[in-house]
Amino acid sequence: MDTPQAGAGPEGGSRIVDNIVHFARVLRAAGLPVGPAAVIDAVEAVEVAGITRRDDLYWTLHAVFVKKREHRIVFHEAFETWWRARGLVEKMLAMLSPVAPPRMAEEKPKAGAARVAKALFQDKEPARTVEQPDLEIDARLTMSSREVLQTRDFAQMSAEEIARAMAEIRRLAMPADMVRTRRTESSARGRIIDARRSLRASLRSGGDFIPLKFATRRVVHPPLVALVDISGSMSQYSRLFLHFLHAMTEKRRHVHTFLFGTRLTNVTRQLTLKDPDEALIACSRTVVDWSGGTRIATNLATFNRLWSRRVLGQGAVVLLITDGLERDAADDLGAQMDRLHRSCRRLIWLNPLLRFDGFEAKATGIRTMLPHVDEFRPIHSLDAVGDLVAALSGEAGPRRDPRAWLRDAA
Repeated sequence: MDTPQAGAGPEGGSRIVDNIVHFARVLRAAGLPVGPAAVIDAVEAVEVAGITRRDDLYWTLHAVFVKKREHRIVFHEAFETWWRARGLVEKMLAMLSPVAPPRMAEEKPKAGAARVAKALFQDKEPARTVEQPDLEIDARLTMSSREVLQTRDFAQMSAEEIARAMAEIRRLAMPADMVRTRRTESSARGRIIDARRSLRASLRSGGDFIPLKFATRRVVHPPLVALVDISGSMSQYSRLFLHFLHAMTEKRRHVHTFLFGTRLTNVTRQLTLKDPDEALIACSRTVVDWSGGTRIATNLATFNRLWSRRVLGQGAVVLLITDGLERDAADDLGAQMDRLHRSCRRLIWLNPLLRFDGFEAKATGIRTMLPHVDEFRPIHSLDAVGDLVAALSGEAGPRRDPRAWLRDAA
């Protein structure tokens, strides 16, 4: 990698400029808003700062190209893919060594890697291969692209797949859950006598007789309260789930959304904006701890103290979206979870860690929270979101008791 240090010739300076321009194109194709002005700023920043180490180039470009917290993961993966030595030294050592090196376990793709890889190699011509005879393929048991998208992990989606997933979320049928409240409304065949309407109707006849008017209890959607973890391990899932909450806010009343990392932030008003992109931009500007640490117990205590009595009325349903990996000691976590559970009609914990088949409830925070939830569900794909909608509507079958995870871990 050429660097524009003192003594570097014009040819070396032109090569580093070309590399920065191509790197900016990769970031733009991966979904980052990188324009020509940002490319010029990046070239000038590299020339002024000077590059003596790899970290210098990383943080110089990071300061120019990364404008939002959610862009950090994509930038990191793009930088590692574009500027690394691509393992050529290791390959040469493997070829010259008389003994093959031990095969390491295959590393799982990181969040944002799929978008970067597609942006990096989308313009490359495929390698030429020897022509093979035509084969007849029976596609009756294969899956369509939409079926593949339904089960794809949010963190491994490309930029195009994320856009399609957002469109699929907005086309979901919203939950049809209804509850009866204590408030009444007029009804021709109700069983409750409406004394106020009956006396008002008697005035028309001068009070000679009182025609009875009836009322029935009002049936409404229960309030939906979402507590969304936006820490570094949850940012990819939380951002797409916010699109689901934005669609819910458009279709029904009393949807309250709170984001928490190291502090609790109410973004209910921001999600009322009509355009989903504008709504998420407003949320990003309001939240100051996106992709940071997690303090679940502290934020639950803040919610229980300041917001529970305001938003948890009329049989509210609470969606807790977090992986349960608590940063602080979990001494107060059980008490705060118990208070939250007793304040709502139903507490559903959505955990993306359930996407792993071998998941076990061994973390202290997870073991502390599980006894206080009604349902324990995954939230890593469109299928999981669809199952959540069915569960909120009461259409899903019996769910496994969350406490069974504790018995299995024991």
